Amino acid sequence: MTSDTRASTRITLASVAREAGVSLPTVSKVLNGHHDVAEQTRERVEQVIRDTGYQRVTRRAGKPTIPVVELVFDDVVSAYSIEILRGVTDAASAHDVDVVVAKFGRFGDRRPDAELWARRSRLAGRAGIISVTTEMTSDHLDAFERARLPLVLIDPVNPPPRQDTVSVGATNWAGGMTATQHLTALGHRRIAYIGGEPGATCSQARLYGYHAALAQAGIAQDPQLVRSGHFDAETGYAATLELAALDEPPTAVFAGCDASAVGVVEAARTLGLRVPEDLSVVGFDDTYVAEHCFPKLTTIAQPLEEMGRVALRTLLRLADGDTPESHHVELATQLVERASTAPPARHQGRGAGS
Repeated sequence: MTSDTRASTRITLASVAREAGVSLPTVSKVLNGHHDVAEQTRERVEQVIRDTGYQRVTRRAGKPTIPVVELVFDDVVSAYSIEILRGVTDAASAHDVDVVVAKFGRFGDRRPDAELWARRSRLAGRAGIISVTTEMTSDHLDAFERARLPLVLIDPVNPPPRQDTVSVGATNWAGGMTATQHLTALGHRRIAYIGGEPGATCSQARLYGYHAALAQAGIAQDPQLVRSGHFDAETGYAATLELAALDEPPTAVFAGCDASAVGVVEAARTLGLRVPEDLSVVGFDDTYVAEHCFPKLTTIAQPLEEMGRVALRTLLRLADGDTPESHHVELATQLVERASTAPPARHQGRGAGS
C-alpha cells in the first residue's frame, strides 16, 4: 500500500487484517496485548500496522479499541431474542469482539433510511452487522455494500432480495412438519396452525410443513384452522378464542412460536379447556418459556444460541474478506415432547375422517 493510497483511504482493523493475512480478532488480540498469538504472527501484524500507519483509537483508561459488531433486533426483550443474543455474545467473547445492540420495529414497520444507517455504522467503526428477523430491502443491501459493511441475517422475515446475501436459520419447513406429525400420530384430525406475520418467510415455511404433514396423514386442509398475526402471546390468545367459536373447533394447535403457544394455553384456561386433555398445544423455538409454562410445553427446538454463534463467526470471516461456502446455513430442528400434548378425548373425535 503506497503512502498516497494510505492518505486517501481510512485504515481500519479489517484492512490491517487483510494485508497481514490474519483474522480480525487476531489483529485485535495483538493490539490489546493478548499472549495467545504466535510470535511470528504477532510480528507480521505489527509490521503491517507500522507500514500502513494505522492509528490506535483509544477508549477509556487508554485501552485500545477492539472490533465492534452491531446486532439488530425487531424485539430485544423476547425470549427468542435473548437466546440469539446469548449465542452472539458467547461467540463474541471467544473472539475478543464487542457487541452493540439496536432495535427496529416489527415486520412491516418503516425501516431506517438505508444510506443513513450504513453511513452511521461505518463512521462508528462497526466491523459488520447481524440483523435478526428484520426486513431488508435492496436499498439496504446496496448501501451496506457501498459502505463495505459485511451483513449476516438471522431468520430473515422476507426472502433476501439478492442471492448472495448471507443468512443463518433453522429447518422451519421440517420443524412445521414434525410438529404436525406429532399431533396426527396422537390421533388428532382437527389441527390448527397459528403463525406470525403472513409475509414472514419462517412462518410460511412452518405453514407449508404443517400442510405437508396433514396431506401425509390424509387430512383435508381447512382454511378456517389457519390464523396469523404476530409472533406473540396476544396473537395466540386471540386466535384461540376465534378457533374455539368454530362449529368444529380444533382438538390441537400448532403455534408458530413458544410465545404464541403460551397465549393458546392462557386462552384455553379462559374457555375452561384443559391442556392437554381438551386441547393439545405445540410451540416452536424451545425458549425458556417452554420449560416454565404450565403445563410444560411440547415444542420444536431451534438451536437459537448456535444460530447466534454461527452468525457471529460468519460475520468475522466476511470482515476478513473470506467467501462463504454457502450463503444460507440451516441448522436442524427437533421435537421436544413435554406435557402439553396428548391423544384427543374420545368425545372430541369429530374431525374429518374420524
